[in-house]
Amino acid sequence: MKNWTNEAEAREKIKGLVAEYYHDFKEPEQKKEFKPGDRLSYASRVYDEKEMCTLVDAALDFWLTTGRFSDEFEKKFAEWIGVKYANLVNSGSSANLIAFMTLTAPELGDRQIKRGDEVITVAAGFPTTITPILQYGAVPVFVDVTVPQYNIDVTKLEAALSPKTKAVMIAHTLGNPFDLSAVKEFCDKHNLWLVEDNCDALGSKYTINGEEKFTGTIGDIGTSSFYPPHHMTMGEGGAVYTNNPLLNKCIRSFRDWGRDCVCPSGKDNLCGHRFDKQYGELPLGYDHKYVYSHFGYNLKATDMQTAVGCAQLEKFPSFVERRRHNFDRLRAALADIEDKVILPVPCDNSRPSWFGFLITVREGLDRKAIVEYIESHGVQTRNLFAGNLIKHPCFDEMRATGEGYRVVGTLDNTDRIMRDTFWVGVYPGMTDEMIDYMAKTIKEAVNQ
Repeated sequence: MKNWTNEAEAREKIKGLVAEYYHDFKEPEQKKEFKPGDRLSYASRVYDEKEMCTLVDAALDFWLTTGRFSDEFEKKFAEWIGVKYANLVNSGSSANLIAFMTLTAPELGDRQIKRGDEVITVAAGFPTTITPILQYGAVPVFVDVTVPQYNIDVTKLEAALSPKTKAVMIAHTLGNPFDLSAVKEFCDKHNLWLVEDNCDALGSKYTINGEEKFTGTIGDIGTSSFYPPHHMTMGEGGAVYTNNPLLNKCIRSFRDWGRDCVCPSGKDNLCGHRFDKQYGELPLGYDHKYVYSHFGYNLKATDMQTAVGCAQLEKFPSFVERRRHNFDRLRAALADIEDKVILPVPCDNSRPSWFGFLITVREGLDRKAIVEYIESHGVQTRNLFAGNLIKHPCFDEMRATGEGYRVVGTLDNTDRIMRDTFWVGVYPGMTDEMIDYMAKTIKEAVNQ
């Protein structure tokens, strides 16, 4: 016998059952009392029945590509972060790829990035900030970072400049904004593109010219990641955002196979000129739906992913506040070991949405021994990703030839981070008890 009389009623009953499932099975897992020694991950998902119900709602549509939830998320995310255009992609790595690809578009004229052009960046971070530069035949120019902010040393920017420089592409490290005032002034002075890799800093704010803005919105293009450990999640997913309508048009083209047409999936002939124009050397009237103005990919997110994102976005401000609370509590608890470790410091004029808590051991201490102690007591740690990307096997051929990249000055701090730095999490699912245990464990490790 049916339990409903129509589809709308069926959906509500199914979502009701999903909510019950969450409360019976998932909620107890999330609210399990923490005991010292329990495994304490550096990051994890924070969700409730709303995400699960919205996900099921999208699944019941069985619209397996971008759809109504994707449209809703792009609109709400753009409004929230304060940009004109936001475009969903399937990962933060894809977001960085699309951001850089956009700057290679012929429509940009003299500012188009071509093979051999240079992009200023840093080696202390995640590889997918650098990978698109290399894949497109451009040359990453590496400058050092500062400690304890772990961001680009802006005093090295002018030294890194050359006639081939076209852009600066760098990340806000673990939520701590880089010096956007100095970097933006440098880019404006030399007519350079600025790409903010905002994947680890969603929700961070920076005050520039007297106005507080979200990071990712001050440069020409910003990128975000919605991978499960990040500030908010949709499982896999990312976003590319801008205020520039030409860049936005190129972003959407590169994301959607490189096509010239702007019709969304399932829509045809919105321009009213589907069959009456000339493109390239194609026949007059060639179907505009299948005209390609760029070499692109299919990097769209699915509606199931973005349905989760819609629910997460509503909770996101509380996530940011909890990250700040956890960071401040941990820093206060570790203040009495600053003679042995360097604790992180926020950039001036910023309010970080902290992704993690970076610690650099001072001279005479062994990071490896400290990390092994912390891990053995259930606290998960991470290196600052690549440490120094140039030292990794992916650079073996380039190091051997000395071609394909350029280093300005020394990378002393970058190398120090590679040797002496690690970080722990401050994600919003952490309680005060977890933070306190983590602090106790770190102090024991340092003092052993």
